[in-house]
Amino acid sequence: MPISNTLRCAALGLVAAPSLLSAQNRKPVTDEAAVMASAKTVHASVLSIDTHVDIAPSNFSATGPNYTQKLPRTQVDLAKMEEGGLGGAFLVVYVGQSPKLDDAAFASANAQALEKFDAIHRLTEQLAPSRSEIAYTAADARRIHAAGKRVIFIGVENGFPIGADITNVQKFFERGGRYMSLAHNGHSQLSDSNTGERDGVWLHNGLSPLGRQVIAEMNRLGMMIDVSHPSKQSMLQTIALSKAPIIASHSGVRAICNHSRNMDDEQLTALKKNGGVIQLVAFNSYVKCDPARDLPREQARAAAMTDLRAEFGITATDRREQQAQIQALADEKRNAYLAKQEDITARRYPSDPPANVKDFVNHIDYVVKLIGIDHVGISSDFDGGGGVDGWRNASESLNVTAELVRRGYSKSEIEKIWGGNLLRVMEQAAAASKR
Repeated sequence: MPISNTLRCAALGLVAAPSLLSAQNRKPVTDEAAVMASAKTVHASVLSIDTHVDIAPSNFSATGPNYTQKLPRTQVDLAKMEEGGLGGAFLVVYVGQSPKLDDAAFASANAQALEKFDAIHRLTEQLAPSRSEIAYTAADARRIHAAGKRVIFIGVENGFPIGADITNVQKFFERGGRYMSLAHNGHSQLSDSNTGERDGVWLHNGLSPLGRQVIAEMNRLGMMIDVSHPSKQSMLQTIALSKAPIIASHSGVRAICNHSRNMDDEQLTALKKNGGVIQLVAFNSYVKCDPARDLPREQARAAAMTDLRAEFGITATDRREQQAQIQALADEKRNAYLAKQEDITARRYPSDPPANVKDFVNHIDYVVKLIGIDHVGISSDFDGGGGVDGWRNASESLNVTAELVRRGYSKSEIEKIWGGNLLRVMEQAAAASKR
């Protein structure tokens, strides 16, 4: 962590204290019975929106177990949302970045994106139309919530699938996409990624010429621009170009956890001037980290896991495909693999105690103090690696509200944090498209 950020954290109480209550003049609630009673009332009355949930199309089939049920291996489904009082979620059309930026790679990515769009529409239009509905506008979201249904939004993570055809932006928008990021992990045809910080290698030094055109097209349509994965320069260039407020759909505070996926104070201040919102993410390694210690350990752990997979013939690179190959091993061999995996992850290179809801809300406190209550929201990155102790799946969403109540946030403030700020940006993006 840079010295300036360390000093700033100390000044705000984040190094030595769990929150920023003194700075915010909020009165903490110490009576746990009162906390939970208030939290339950507030949570039931506000529209809570998680702005980043990954999906697998296989969980949206018309036959067999699907998203309408409480699935054993997902962090989010309609049943868990209902159980946890989570009012809405952006289900994400995510396609990983290919190193190849050619027609074949674009076509493959586009097909994968359309499959996910189809899955989300299948959920709301065929599988569970009485329990869920797609929101295309902020007004839709409020109407759907008032009707007692789960509000389903669609976000697009990585603009790679639009290829070199800018008309695909409108096609994605017409299918319900209401935000899109221009890159993920790895540089795209539109933008550099935050991952360029690893080696200092950049493809565009921010946005590409096509990426700049895409920014204008998204403004024209009223589609929110998401800057969570693109590089810092791309983010700042986006703010300079955009005619509407932008969002970071799932990021953290770099002053607390110095990771390239998080936003530093310069970016947060620019976001405030833009009128945008950062949706703080409950992703363990973005909430709580110490790069000087963590990186060597992670590299050693990754190398050991690579050797282990090679030993057992696990050739897939995608996490889900790897799990499928592991499950396909004979029982004795699979058990041996899992035992060696546990030795690597739990004994040889164990992680620190995981981040918890208190650690997560420290990020909210920091942003509220730095740029104000109108520029902060909540995301999980569930089913994409997200989750902290106390908020491991959608059924535990009340715990986030409880921690906000515990720190003295009012009902109106919690309403803004849990979704009001995001809906405001959504409305402003739509209004900007009409100017």
